[in-house]
Amino acid sequence: MKEFRTVVASPVGLHARPASLFSRAAKESGCVVTLAKVNNGEHSDFVDGASILRVMTLGVKCNDEIIVRVEGENEEAVSDALRALAESTDH
Repeated sequence: MKEFRTVVASPVGLHARPASLFSRAAKESGCVVTLAKVNNGEHSDFVDGASILRVMTLGVKCNDEIIVRVEGENEEAVSDALRALAESTDH
């Protein structure tokens, strides 16, 4: 399992288009991807990263920190791709 923390850079956070891009990439990766929102040093429950609805229910806004867990083949490459999506401002 690969786990990383990152800060979401999209001006709208993980809502609508950014959430769709993230969940689609998670689903197509073939890995099990889960994520949680960090708030005041504590994290929420982990949700299915391949589900746009679950991702959006976290209420992740711009500059919020998330924890992403990736399990499966190519964890490193999938983690890098998901990190890049979360840190992108091009949504």
